[in-house]
Amino acid sequence: MVNEKMNIRNYIGGEFLDPLSGQWLDNYNPATGEVYSQIPDSDALDVELAVLAAQKAFPAWSALSEEKRSEYLMKIANTIDAQLETLSLAESMDNGKPVSLAKVMDIPRARDNFSFFATAILHESSTSYKTGNEAINYTYKSPIGLAGCISPWNLPLYLFTWKIAPALAAGNCVIAKPSEITPMTAYMLSEICAEIGLPAGVLNIVHGLGPKVGSAIVTHPNIPAISFTGGTKTGAEIARVAAPMFKKLSLELGGKNPNVIFADCDFEKMLKTTVSSSFTNQGEICLCGSRIFVERPLYEKFKIAFVEKVKALKAGDPLEDGVRVGALVSKGHMEKVLSYIKLAQEEGGSILTGGNQIHPDGRCTNGYFIEPTVIEGLSHTCRTNQEEIFGPVVTIMPFDTDNQALDMANSTLYGLSAKIWTENLTRAHKFAHQLQIGIIWINCWLLRDLRTPFGGMKQSGVGREGGFEALDFFTEKKNICIKL
Repeated sequence: MVNEKMNIRNYIGGEFLDPLSGQWLDNYNPATGEVYSQIPDSDALDVELAVLAAQKAFPAWSALSEEKRSEYLMKIANTIDAQLETLSLAESMDNGKPVSLAKVMDIPRARDNFSFFATAILHESSTSYKTGNEAINYTYKSPIGLAGCISPWNLPLYLFTWKIAPALAAGNCVIAKPSEITPMTAYMLSEICAEIGLPAGVLNIVHGLGPKVGSAIVTHPNIPAISFTGGTKTGAEIARVAAPMFKKLSLELGGKNPNVIFADCDFEKMLKTTVSSSFTNQGEICLCGSRIFVERPLYEKFKIAFVEKVKALKAGDPLEDGVRVGALVSKGHMEKVLSYIKLAQEEGGSILTGGNQIHPDGRCTNGYFIEPTVIEGLSHTCRTNQEEIFGPVVTIMPFDTDNQALDMANSTLYGLSAKIWTENLTRAHKFAHQLQIGIIWINCWLLRDLRTPFGGMKQSGVGREGGFEALDFFTEKKNICIKL
């Protein structure tokens, strides 16, 4: 049992509340394997409180001018920025990622999510059409009402705020559920909202398990929009339940992303970026490239250089300088990733480097660490290359022709992101157009413009997030026709 002051609490109606059930869940530091806080084991009753608070707040919040809503969101953004060090340390402790990564990616992006949508709503416009001399039609956008936002554990505050910020900016009130595995920075966000004076009930954060809290949000008749990021299986269940209720759905789901490397690429730039796109955040980013296809003339050179670079990656205590690979998020997830490494060997794969659990010296000896792992010798159709592993594991395979590479890249049920490495502009365009994938980087990775749409094809999701696509999702469009 941890000290009471370490308890995370729900944020409902502007107040910090214990779960109505009186039940709590342990929250682990994955780098040490130890419990360091507790979170509410909330249920449908807590969600109902949040819905009532949001309904009460909605009329006033939606009636605020865009300028006033923008001011609140900018205050949140500025406070996140002021607390960069504290939030980064909390994200590292909760998730296992290197604190250095949280400082340059997770927390700055959470800040930018609020500042982007705070300013975006000041530049929205509507369309109008003159119908001869008879009428003018114009489009009017209104907030949808209450939005349910459910986010994953891999980029906790980054993805949590990417949903919340556009929903609030558009004039909605939010019932949000962070992952029960990584709740700390969501709790700190609620403290920031209280500090800057966000009106009570505008943002409500309910902690707990998916089958209890997530399900209650998805099935609640007064929450008409659901934005979810997570596993494909859970997304399918949400769609099954919510579709008959005619809810708006945005589902950002799994990925099994290809990295296609042609022999004419800028080798050094490609190599450096491919190491990052394979193992950043322990490979626990939906955009990481886990299937690496290399044109045969370059294959042996790439294999030798890539394995050398991967072996040099420093894995261990996320708080140490120079650590590139931290702890996996939980013991259960670590065991899942290790089971796929075993499966890869059973399917005929050869481990070129890695493949084992790590036990760092010192405080992290009982943490959830796996060596960065590179595997070759597998068919592109085997389970290892078809199923999402979501860890520090990549496979490498040669290809001979563009069409073969295209078939291999498109062979999975997923279609989230891809990387293409070539100096041939015509080939790059043609190949990108033929990929059944929603986000494609050519000679780069994770270069994001927040104005662009984000989302995948096939079982990687439904809908698009980011930019004005997100604002559109959280609004209803009305056509108003005026007779001249």
